[in-house]
Amino acid sequence: MVTEEKFLVPLEQYLKVGIHIGTKFKTKYMEPFIYKVRPDGLSVFNIQRIDERLKLAGKFLAQYEPQEIMIVCRRENGWKAVEMFSKLTGIRSFSGRYPPGILTNPNLDGFTEAKVLFATDPWPDRNAIQDAIKVGLPVVALCDTNNETNNIDFVMPCNNKGKKSLGLIFWILTREYLKNRGLLKGDLKESVDDFSEESLEN
Repeated sequence: MVTEEKFLVPLEQYLKVGIHIGTKFKTKYMEPFIYKVRPDGLSVFNIQRIDERLKLAGKFLAQYEPQEIMIVCRRENGWKAVEMFSKLTGIRSFSGRYPPGILTNPNLDGFTEAKVLFATDPWPDRNAIQDAIKVGLPVVALCDTNNETNNIDFVMPCNNKGKKSLGLIFWILTREYLKNRGLLKGDLKESVDDFSEESLEN
């Protein structure tokens, strides 16, 4: 029997990628998720809260078909992770610049009738979030200690800047999304490194 305390991945794996290490700046929005401030000034998230929120995010996203979700990632550190997530789940992604109006203007070629927006970082991804608000879409976002979350419906606290942290987050979310939709038994055949390391072919 699996106990409730069981994490989605071993605690050591969370610690190794620094998923819980925030920035030296913390907003009032993110304070409930912060466990302590280190002597060097960096805020540290509560790993248990991160794990709980990842489980919830997986369940929430799994209520939607892949074509009903759109994920945006302006920050280059997350491109590889987001592209793998997109490839394995079928969820449409925009890495790099978000094409303005793609959620709001039906006359655009790339117009997407999404039902939920997933942002990798609310600050660089703010244009997509503004569009989502205009059309009334719920917004899920990975939020670091320095993020403001007043326009975010589902806050996923984590280190949203580190490549390895983002790789692990999107590996977990891929697995949880597919599992919750009944499309995966057991683990992904892709490793966490596939989500964060540059492939040798490039």
